Amino acid sequence: MAVSGLIMLGYLVAHVAGNLKVFFGPEEFNGYAHWLRVVGAPVLHHEWALWIVRVVLVAAVVAHAVSAYQLSRRDLKARPTPYVHRRGRASYATRTMRWGGIVLALFIVWHILDLTTGTVHSGGFEEGRPYQNVVDTFSTWYGNVIYLVAMLAVGLHVRHGFWSAAQTLGLGNARRDRLLKILANGLALLLTAGFVSVPVAVMTGVVN
Repeated sequence: MAVSGLIMLGYLVAHVAGNLKVFFGPEEFNGYAHWLRVVGAPVLHHEWALWIVRVVLVAAVVAHAVSAYQLSRRDLKARPTPYVHRRGRASYATRTMRWGGIVLALFIVWHILDLTTGTVHSGGFEEGRPYQNVVDTFSTWYGNVIYLVAMLAVGLHVRHGFWSAAQTLGLGNARRDRLLKILANGLALLLTAGFVSVPVAVMTGVVN
């Protein structure tokens, strides 16, 4: 759970950095998308590096989902009847981890069908023009709602997941606990703000 989560977290950091290139205009953003398909050339063929990343991410998502299922089963087996008094100190992010994971899994499917394959894309999907495709998606109310809800789920998931992964991997202790929580909160906030800034920019006309 911890290792697969950190792999996906690394991807999210790289992904939000790439998304922010949309603020530099269509040429910059489309150029970046093209670079993703030719990176590693001439050693790697067209899109090979991209497919390697995709395979690693799929493996991480599957491992994360399987781990979540196994941990849930262990929880139920260890405590088949619920506690009479729930822990009051558990944060909202902690309490919604499982539902957040389901929301994100559904969002990933929609996101791929929208901006990768163009299957559910609005306004006519244009291969090789991701800038225009992004503008099309965030020019619809439902595209914005789906994306914003999912990005809030990302923030909550990262907030608890980063700290939890650090504990699992033995990085946490009494002295580092406060620092790890600050890092988790800061990382969650930066990722959420970075991702959310794109649809907000389209809605307000900053990106058009």
